[in-house]
Amino acid sequence: MIALLFDIIGMTGTFLVVGSFFLLQLGKTSPTSLMYNMMNLTGAILLLISLCYNFNLASFVIEIFWIAASLIGLYKYVKNRRAVTAS
Repeated sequence: MIALLFDIIGMTGTFLVVGSFFLLQLGKTSPTSLMYNMMNLTGAILLLISLCYNFNLASFVIEIFWIAASLIGLYKYVKNRRAVTAS
């Protein structure tokens, strides 16, 4: 039962990460948008949680980098929003 829960968490993360990429390729979002970066961040975190049950070092490392890239994107999004509202 616990394995199923971690599989559901991992698959949800996968759908978020892959879904954000598909939305980007379809022109429905941009790489600087809040939605794109939040979907990637949430997906990577969920995948990292799923790795607590079935650990895989390579997957763990890529999810850490994915989280870092998403946080950089979110930082830039907030920074740009502040610059626009300050103008």
